[in-house]
Amino acid sequence: MLVRLDTTSPVPLGDQIAACVRGAIAEGSVRPGERLPAARALARSLGVNVHTVLRGYQRLREEGLIELRRGRGAVVTTEDTGPARARLLAGAARLVSEARSFGLGDEEILDLVRTGLSGG
Repeated sequence: MLVRLDTTSPVPLGDQIAACVRGAIAEGSVRPGERLPAARALARSLGVNVHTVLRGYQRLREEGLIELRRGRGAVVTTEDTGPARARLLAGAARLVSEARSFGLGDEEILDLVRTGLSGG
């Protein structure tokens, strides 16, 4: 799994790490049950603080894509919906990013999603 960071991006580094892992899950290069790199090792290889990696992993845990286990590290969930969910989350992240680039705020973005949900 390749993780690349753009230090010039306004996207926080932890979110970039989460996006890379999410993308790897979505494309199937990281499979359910597979262990992710240890936070310390990944932080060292990327030249970032271990807490930055842990923030990215925490976001993925909140999204239901990985489990964090003491002594075992970060493991991709074994749910059958993992890759599909990762693709949806990646699409949602792209939507939010593009909407923000147009100057839309959180409520305006939510209104767009609500409109889409209502079929309008």
